[in-house]
Amino acid sequence: MGFFGTIFEPIENLLHVVLQALYNVTDLAGFGSYGVAIILLTILIKMLLYPLTVKQVKSMKAMQELSPKMKKIQEKYKDNPQVMQQKVGALYKEAGVNPLAGCLPLLIQMPILMGMYYALYNFTYPTPESAAFLWLPNMSDPDPYYILPVLSALTTFLQQKQTTTEMNQQMKIMMTVMPLFIGWISLNFPSGLVLYWVTMNIVQITQQWWMYRNDDKKKEAA
Repeated sequence: MGFFGTIFEPIENLLHVVLQALYNVTDLAGFGSYGVAIILLTILIKMLLYPLTVKQVKSMKAMQELSPKMKKIQEKYKDNPQVMQQKVGALYKEAGVNPLAGCLPLLIQMPILMGMYYALYNFTYPTPESAAFLWLPNMSDPDPYYILPVLSALTTFLQQKQTTTEMNQQMKIMMTVMPLFIGWISLNFPSGLVLYWVTMNIVQITQQWWMYRNDDKKKEAA
């Protein structure tokens, strides 16, 4: 399993239990489906982590909004690092922004997200029939039609674009490279795992729209 797989094994086992329970719910409803169970589990996890997601996304967006001011300070005081640090600290304080505020929620979420990765990567479906979902003949195998890899790249791009305001050249490159990289590695991942990633992105996009719906109304009014 490897070092990291061993670390996240307790979370992986717990998620296997929850996934099986959700499958049983779909079975009782008359359409037993591990694909639906994966989608439900992903939505459940994202809803539980929503308070942390709010803190992480808002902190990230606040840092992006301060980026132009920080750049001016860095250019003005590039020969005096001590003053530069003081000015940047004052800028954070004035804006009520903590540069580390977005890291803690991510660190708390990471074990769960990694556990979900291993839970789906290593999941063994009871029968070949139960491993099928929609156009996917077997969710243990990569998507033979490349639909999910394309969706993984597209939803990753949309999710990044939604939270990115001011962009420097590096961020523009990252917004292009990261979705392409996710899509590329998804070509060889079990389709059940990629289904989780796509669902997670869609839920994240929906949550972020909900967070900033009032901001969008204010922009339209202005």
